[in-house]
Amino acid sequence: RDMAFGLVQGLWECAFRKVEFRVLMVGVEQCGKTSLLERCKAIYADLVPLRAEQIVPTVGLNIARLEACGAKLVIWDLGGRDGLRSIWEKYYAEAHAVVFVVDGSAESADARDTLRRVLSHPELEGAPFLVLANKSDLAGAGGTFPIQEQCERVLAQSSGGAAKVLAACGLTGEGLREGVTWLVEAMTRSERTERLNHTSTSTS
Repeated sequence: RDMAFGLVQGLWECAFRKVEFRVLMVGVEQCGKTSLLERCKAIYADLVPLRAEQIVPTVGLNIARLEACGAKLVIWDLGGRDGLRSIWEKYYAEAHAVVFVVDGSAESADARDTLRRVLSHPELEGAPFLVLANKSDLAGAGGTFPIQEQCERVLAQSSGGAAKVLAACGLTGEGLREGVTWLVEAMTRSERTERLNHTSTSTS
């Protein structure tokens, strides 16, 4: 009887266990990446976000854990300074998806070129890409930023996984619910997720 109960309990836990995804969050310096992450914490973890003056540029790795859309998200927020970007590659192989943040209010060839390099890296093959054009409050009602169109062209030239560009705002949370929902759905459908989960199971 105890064995039967244990089996049923195990099947129950397996059926209702929330899947965990690892999300790499990157972007060039001063794009407002950590502000967006703080707003996500407020939306999904009911935490009070840090005030703008409390947020400092990420040096190294900042980890956030959230539950959203029936999934557990482990978000790796990595520093965006030019000298820190070399560490990004250490996280590519284990990431289910990438969130690339740009400062929507600024023209940035660096951001566009960096997105292209990250997108084409072989260790991110098949990874869903969500590009968030931050600071949408500066675009005005219904406005878009030129860099959004530039990023869409970069994504269109890629033969990788699912991709989307959204306007977002770290101050108001605009675009974050839509973006997270899309990202979870894209990771759930992604063949890359199947590969990573299979590899994880095989090595455990």
